[in-house]
Amino acid sequence: MTRHVPALVVGGGISGLVCAYALRKSGIDAQLVEASPRPGGVINSVIRDGFLLELGPQSFTGTPAVRELCEDLGISNELLQAPPRAPRYILIDGELRPVPLSPPAFFMSSLINSATKWALLRDIFGKSIPPDADESVAAFVRRKFSPQLLDRLVAPFVSGIYAGDPERLSLRSSFPQLYEAEKAAGSIVRGMIRHAKSNKGPRERPILQSFREGNETLVRALANKLGPALLTSTCVAGMSRQNDGSFQIHVENNDGSESVSANSVILATPTDVTGRLLSQLDSPLETQLSSIDYAAVAVVSLGYRKRDVGHPLNGFGFLVPRSAGLRVLGSVWNSSLFPGRAPESHALLTSFAGGTGDPAAAKLQPEELASLVHREISPLLSIRSEPVFSSVTIWARALPQYNLGHGDRLAAVSKLCSRFPGLWLTGNYLRGPAIGSCIDQALTVAEEAGKHLAKRG
Repeated sequence: MTRHVPALVVGGGISGLVCAYALRKSGIDAQLVEASPRPGGVINSVIRDGFLLELGPQSFTGTPAVRELCEDLGISNELLQAPPRAPRYILIDGELRPVPLSPPAFFMSSLINSATKWALLRDIFGKSIPPDADESVAAFVRRKFSPQLLDRLVAPFVSGIYAGDPERLSLRSSFPQLYEAEKAAGSIVRGMIRHAKSNKGPRERPILQSFREGNETLVRALANKLGPALLTSTCVAGMSRQNDGSFQIHVENNDGSESVSANSVILATPTDVTGRLLSQLDSPLETQLSSIDYAAVAVVSLGYRKRDVGHPLNGFGFLVPRSAGLRVLGSVWNSSLFPGRAPESHALLTSFAGGTGDPAAAKLQPEELASLVHREISPLLSIRSEPVFSSVTIWARALPQYNLGHGDRLAAVSKLCSRFPGLWLTGNYLRGPAIGSCIDQALTVAEEAGKHLAKRG
């Protein structure tokens, strides 16, 4: 027998969880299937030896949608805010230097030279036109500013978000607000100011957040609300389109297999899984989706006794330019940002290695990665002893790469998907990899799917 559901969401990461929750909240009996034993994807918080670890994203930026979702789920009182003025550091000439966080501090800083400062002033008062062709982040920064700004600030920042290569990342796909600002005003600064003024409502300073018991608090709350509508250890083996416009989905789990009929299907899976499923509807979809690269990232958490760390760790952490010659991309000082991350008198530091610039790092053994990270961060933070705790998690497909041509690829995918009304895609390869971006996009998809189902009756 074939079981019928109005909407089936495939993939239980944050995008799928939010989409299924929003659909059910609107009165639609949406079901969610997830192939792994637990929902949440890369959002995974665990406690080991008294350390509260984030095996994936270390925090998230509070957005209106995130705030509303937390209120709706009843978990707002669990939210924690990182110190808003916690300094960020960048490694320059073997020394951790604070990143200036305001325009006056930026122009007073010795982090960049006078030529770069002049280029920034030229942007404020001058005018430039972006090229018609898709432009890389690196080409944009060199054209508008300087190679020094690229090396010392932009490239490390890009590594922190995408673990990607600024020479390959598309500006208009990975940082669309910068592209639109120059296009609209001929100046990044004037364009961003114009955009801020056009936004109605009070201006909010982005604040980094987490939860008292880790980021997985959000996952658990969503999963609890979904209840039996969420099936884990359940994978989709195949799907097809029926004559009446519905979808036939072949589902397998430990209890066997079944066929599910759905008027709407939302694929919240990584591009390789999405492409494989869609190839059964239209093979060019798999071709387009498989061309989206992913960066492998190793997440290395090390615990130390505070007395063995000479640096005060008064800040968010640091990023490392590639010119520094280290394999560590950056480090987050978890115990300085949120309470309860380490036992009393201990510090928890989480560092990252790998990315598109060093794929071999993510293939090292966990003990090799822990040793590498300890060796590289010890002189920077005046660490005098071995870590008392270590944890290593390797994500082979951690972050999608919004490389040159990404916009065209997504446009081609969207055009092909439009031939199958009732089919939607959501995930971190569409509007940004950040948790907030995924939530925003998933809510949009849920609204569109709801309208489609209402028309079908």
